[in-house]
Amino acid sequence: MTPPPVPPRTTETPAFTAELRRLKAWSGLSYRELERAAATAGEVLPYSTAATMLRRDRLPRETVLVAFVVACGLDAEDTRRWVAARRELAMGARPPVTIPAPVTPPAPVTPPAPAAEPLVRRHRPRLRLTLLGAATAVAVLVGAGAAAIGATNVQEEQTEVSTHQP
Repeated sequence: MTPPPVPPRTTETPAFTAELRRLKAWSGLSYRELERAAATAGEVLPYSTAATMLRRDRLPRETVLVAFVVACGLDAEDTRRWVAARRELAMGARPPVTIPAPVTPPAPVTPPAPAAEPLVRRHRPRLRLTLLGAATAVAVLVGAGAAAIGATNVQEEQTEVSTHQP
């Protein structure tokens, strides 16, 4: 019997999925047989999930991959290889490590002394508006109170005049 396909060393998900298709072909099992083989091994792999996984060029979930690889008849060591390849692919391609050349820091530059600026008061528009609003409210209340007192005094005077008239 030929050895099973090995997980590819690739950064491309379609190549990984193509190797999974080769693994299914190597097993010689139908999707329904894969479902039963996974159940026998204690895994859950619905036939529709296996079919969808191989039809798409997306990275399968790790649990689905394990169930599929076990159902295809691979041992624990081969399963670990497939899972490791999937994890590497999921993390993405790593750029090559380059060590930068040492950089000599430039001589420190002393900034010029700041010119003496006159002390500038910053305006606080919110505070100013709040104080203006409060002053306006006080003025309105005082004016309304004065008007009320004035009206009361006028009424009292009229009442006094009308009661004292012969």
